[in-house]
Amino acid sequence: MRNNELILYKNFKYGDILEDAAYILSGDTVDDAGAKNRMNSFTGALVELAASHGYYGNLWQAYLTHLITNNENAYSLSCEMKGKVEGTLDAVALHDFSIFREMFLLDLGELDKLCGTDNATFLRDYAASQDSSKTFNKRVRDRIMELRDQLEAAGSDEEFKKCVSVFYSEFGVGKIGLHKAFRISHKGGDVDIVPITNIMHVYLEDLVGYEEAKKKLVDNTEAFLSGRPCNNCLLFGDAGTGKSSCIKGIMNRYYERGLRVIEVYRHELGDLLRLISLIKDRNYRFIIFMDDLSFEDSETEYKYLKAVIEGGLEKKPSNVLIYATSNRRHIVREKYSDKQERDDDLHTNDTVQEKLSLSYRFGVSIYFGRPDKKEFDNIVKVLADKQGVSMSEDELLLEAGRWELTHGGMSGRCAQQFIDHLKGMRS
Repeated sequence: MRNNELILYKNFKYGDILEDAAYILSGDTVDDAGAKNRMNSFTGALVELAASHGYYGNLWQAYLTHLITNNENAYSLSCEMKGKVEGTLDAVALHDFSIFREMFLLDLGELDKLCGTDNATFLRDYAASQDSSKTFNKRVRDRIMELRDQLEAAGSDEEFKKCVSVFYSEFGVGKIGLHKAFRISHKGGDVDIVPITNIMHVYLEDLVGYEEAKKKLVDNTEAFLSGRPCNNCLLFGDAGTGKSSCIKGIMNRYYERGLRVIEVYRHELGDLLRLISLIKDRNYRFIIFMDDLSFEDSETEYKYLKAVIEGGLEKKPSNVLIYATSNRRHIVREKYSDKQERDDDLHTNDTVQEKLSLSYRFGVSIYFGRPDKKEFDNIVKVLADKQGVSMSEDELLLEAGRWELTHGGMSGRCAQQFIDHLKGMRS
């Protein structure tokens, strides 16, 4: 097996599996027991990968496809950015894909013969135990499985390469290309992003009402994706009114157009500059999402955020926006004493402006207010209809009114909790 001749495709995660296969095929195993141990290790690693990623069928081919779709190199990133790649880089990629195609066509029975095992039976047609897992993203799994089938059917090295390049141009490469949402991870002293595999499939159409607010957010996002001037957004207002749901709906609506969302918590604000350096040169549009953002007047992290949003020497990349939600219009807590107590602060107005300056750096501010009784009743009726709750309207609204009195008042969240309660009691 010529895996050591690969030029572009190197440094694989799960590369030990490839090394095990190459070692077995080399025939350099010391004894029969060592060969069986190596084959069992190879088989176990493939099964573990299948379980964690949802792969099925020929696990060797699924593994190779996984390597191809997740390896960021000069060719894969160029395909992601430009689509078709020509010249020497294309020729080098063809060299690597000819090796991958050889490996793809490997008969796993050859490994069994060399090791005296019967593991190919497990690996040729692996049946997944379940199709409802929270450990992997089924949408991503299905795309990789589809590419695997295309590569298996490829009749030439050129056709093999074409299948891969089309995949890169349509879906991108690696975790950023394949997933919708991410969060920050720390590896040693470095900042990285990891996919969120079990995301909420919330859509803007699921949020009842707030049409003007949704339109403002959609218009700004459309401008962002089209490369037109746009602004960072602050969604503020009462609790439970759908601010976070709107961001999730934006993510699900625009993923196919290259939008990715990275969730950042307040304690991670110091990582923003390093995070932006990771994503600024990728061919995607990124929304950095900060949920429930607020600061007490004694906290100073908001000053760092101000400089990142707008104000530092380095220009914010055109493919990055910040969307935040907050129950506070001005994010930082304000007190009457800011204006009344002048003993310790000679320039009281400066103190006030300092606290307001963070919210002013969000060019678009969208208000989400608590619904009135009529709007709340409409939300309840729409949710009940969508989710199959069968109940007379009078009884439904009477029970909803009783529910909201003891569950935080009238809001979209309260209405959804009430419907969930009804469904739970009736199921």
